[in-house]
Amino acid sequence: MDTATITPAWWPKAAEQWGEADRSLLSRLDPERLPGHVAIIMDGNGRWACAHGLPDRISGHQAGIEAVRAVTRTCAELGIRILTLYAFSKENWARPAAEVGALMGLLSRFLVAERHVLDEKDIQLRTIGRIEDLPPDARGALKETVSLTSQNRRMILNIALSYGGRDEIIRAARKLGEQARRGEIAPHQIDEARFSNLLDTAGLPDPDLLVRTSGEMRVSNFLLWQIAYAEIHVTPVLWPDFGRGPFLEALIDYQGRERRYGLVVDPETS
Repeated sequence: MDTATITPAWWPKAAEQWGEADRSLLSRLDPERLPGHVAIIMDGNGRWACAHGLPDRISGHQAGIEAVRAVTRTCAELGIRILTLYAFSKENWARPAAEVGALMGLLSRFLVAERHVLDEKDIQLRTIGRIEDLPPDARGALKETVSLTSQNRRMILNIALSYGGRDEIIRAARKLGEQARRGEIAPHQIDEARFSNLLDTAGLPDPDLLVRTSGEMRVSNFLLWQIAYAEIHVTPVLWPDFGRGPFLEALIDYQGRERRYGLVVDPETS
């Protein structure tokens, strides 16, 4: 059956312009079972640059920006409400100063270049992590873009910057400790909901799907609390090559899982 001539009612209008391969992947998705929140560990920029004979890792980071655009656009088109991207970890500050400086410059230029696109597409930009660690230019560009898009409702693009999962948990624990010290809370009142509300992701649902590119089998200190029951999809595709097609494949893989949350769904088969 030629998917190029058949357009199911739920397909986004943008799919009319997709290639046949992507339309074929889209035809395998159930619109009722799409994840509400996708988190991605974007990995492989340096290896991509090396594989393409480019002079430095920065070239890979530059190429990775297009993957950010493609995945964000696809999420918006499919109605996926939240996309969280692991852009810069707390540990990344230990990289060579030239690379860190170039990354901060890329971040600033991306925020300036994309802010009106995000606003036009009704996408709200949020951040998690120690934003105060960013250099002034990047912090200023970030603040302006967050402010401009704060009323947008179609989708949330959540970028993790100077972020570490353990650090986030420690910061939340310190807030609880301060509340207890002031007599605002008793130990028996501490529960998962109260703790979650003190994390950087407060108010957001936990990720349904965690994607890691480049084939590495680790979570790299990313959303350690929030991914407790996330489905995990690892692809060998390097981040700059992770466009719409590989993302649709990740969604197909997700829909092939049986989400149990620790429960037994069918005692006869489980």
